[in-house]
Formats: sequence, structure tokens, C-alpha cells
Amino acid sequence: MLNLSGRTRTFASRLPALPVVVYVREKFEGNYKARGQAHAITARVGLTLKHGAGRLGHLIMNRDTDGDDHAPLETHQRQAPAERVTVPRQAATRRLMRAEIFYAAGLIAFALLAAFARFNSYFGWDLRATRALQSLDVPGLFDLMRVASVPGNRWIPHALTAVTALLFLAFRRRSEAAALLLSAGGGAIVNTLLKILIARPRPTAELVTVFRELGTRSFPSGHVTFYVCYFGFLFFVAYALLPRGSRLRRAVLVAAALPVVLIGFSRVYLGAHWPSDTLGAYLVSGLWLAFSLDVYRRWKQRATFHATAAGAAIEG
Repeated sequence: MLNLSGRTRTFASRLPALPVVVYVREKFEGNYKARGQAHAITARVGLTLKHGAGRLGHLIMNRDTDGDDHAPLETHQRQAPAERVTVPRQAATRRLMRAEIFYAAGLIAFALLAAFARFNSYFGWDLRATRALQSLDVPGLFDLMRVASVPGNRWIPHALTAVTALLFLAFRRRSEAAALLLSAGGGAIVNTLLKILIARPRPTAELVTVFRELGTRSFPSGHVTFYVCYFGFLFFVAYALLPRGSRLRRAVLVAAALPVVLIGFSRVYLGAHWPSDTLGAYLVSGLWLAFSLDVYRRWKQRATFHATAAGAAIEG
């Protein structure tokens, strides 16, 4: 026969009449004559306690008692949720600090480059790099560079942005459509304002080969700004939304990244910009794209929150 100590019997009698507790009291405090029956009951009690351990532990830790036997366990259980909450906050804080450092470094680098570009029509390394690139004698290179710049010519950026936004709306992707307009449209406004402010002249035919004369300002490159803000946004949306490992995802990522890489070389090779013009455009448009993606992420979180709240209200 199994015997309980006096303290255990007293504590068992104080517990609420939960099924597991009643079962324990009845089986342990009973008088069983057959030894085999006692072993069978003990096995059943052990199995029941195994499945009900979590619930009994919760009752034991929250009971009113004069002793201090369970005080350290209560303290540990109370601190555990705080640890689970603190770790994600620390990770989020580290990510925020890295983002702030990235923004600060990018802004400082662009500000320095823009200040020098404001008072220098071109740098010595601009001239050397442009002449070196234009001296390449590769079959089909000129056609490739010319075609790479076509999506950024005249009215085409506006048409591409509008059509893509309408396609997002057609597939009920309102956050994506709004964020694309913010990224590409806002990038164009920022680029125009910077060109007016810095007022740097374009390369001339006396210094390098110019395939087409342009009357607008040079710093920063408008083509590069549009490509980063438009194709860069599509790249990150495809990365986030399309199925992982799918051929469609890989194809879209390559198709979106390739123009961004080529456009800087294209504008320099065609004599439309100095290398520093394209570098400045990559910097400022990268910062604007990062800002647009952050706004897009917040919009998506808000939309998900409202959708979840609405679903809970309907179920309630």
C-alpha cells in the first residue's frame, strides 16, 4: 500500500476538486488489499500525473502557503516571460542602430560628394574612368549600353511606374502600388531638386565622347535614380512575395537587378554623366529606396493588424 506523508495529505485536501486531484486523493488515500491492484493503480496515477503535470505545477506554484519551499521556483517562473519579451526587443534595438548607422554613413558620403560636385564640373578620376570605359572595343557593347538606358528616357519612367501601379491594384496589392509611387515618384522629385541645387554641367565633347547632347543638369543621374527606386523596389517585393526557390522568383530577381547594375556603366559609356554623377545617384536613391521600403513595411503591418482585428471582431 502506498502512504502519503501528513503534509502531503493536508495539502492534497486543500486543492480544488479538479479531475486529476480527485483521482490522486482517491487512489492514494484508499486501502488496497491486493498488491497487484496497488501496482496497477500506481501506474495509472503516474500516467495521469505525467499528462497533468503542467496544470498541477501551476496550482502548486500559485497556492497560499506559509513555507518558502517553492519561493525560488515562483521567482523563476515570474521572470521567464520577461526574458522572452526582452530578447526580441534587444534584437530590434540592434537592427535599428544598424539602420541608423547605415543612413548616417550614406547621408554623410552623399553630402560630401554633392558639396565637391557643386564646385567642380568634374574630378580627375571622372575623366580617367570615362575615357577608360569608352576605350573598350567590345562587339555589341554600344548597343547594349544604349538599350540599357531606354527605360529611363523621357516619358518612359512615368509610363512604367503608372502601369506597374495599376497592375498591383488589379491584383489587390494596394500597399505595393502606393509604395511604388512613393519610391519612384518621390525619387524623381528628390533628383530634380538636387539637380537644381547643385547645378553641375554635363560632360562635354571636348573632354569625352558624347553620343547625344543633353541640356539638363548632371548631378545626380536621373536614370540611375529611377532604376534604383523602381527596379530596386520590384526586386524587394519579388523577394518577399514570390515562393522561395521557384524559377519565377529567380527570374524576376535577376531581371530587376540587372538594369540597376548596368545603368551606371551605360550613362558613363554614352557620355551622359560622369562616374561621380552615377555614384551620387546610387547613394541618394539607395537611401530613398530604404526609406520607401520601411514605409511599405509599416503599411503592410498596419494592414495585417487591421485585418486580424476585423476577423476577431467578426468571430466574436
